[in-house]
Amino acid sequence: MTTLSLLILAVAAAAFWYDSLGARERALAVCRQACRKTQVQLLDQTVSVAALGLSRHGNGRLQFDRRYRFEFSLQGHDRHTGWLKLRGRRVEWIQLEHPEGLIIMDQRY
Repeated sequence: MTTLSLLILAVAAAAFWYDSLGARERALAVCRQACRKTQVQLLDQTVSVAALGLSRHGNGRLQFDRRYRFEFSLQGHDRHTGWLKLRGRRVEWIQLEHPEGLIIMDQRY
């Protein structure tokens, strides 16, 4: 590999890492908002990437699809799972596996 190839690879890796940090911050903010709306407690350190893929935007550009898993609690001693899908930075949907039934939120945040 040439020096230029290594430099391009390093820049691409750094750009992906930076984009991933921003997407995780967005996911954390959206999860907090969804948990507040449904009156449950988000367990902050549980938001993590569960799946990563590529898709085409409406204008044909490639973008990352990220699916995040998080946990929430109703009363502080129980744990339940939630899911969030981001396409780029746009929220596709949020699901909370609430004991009383699945809550699906597809509003745009």
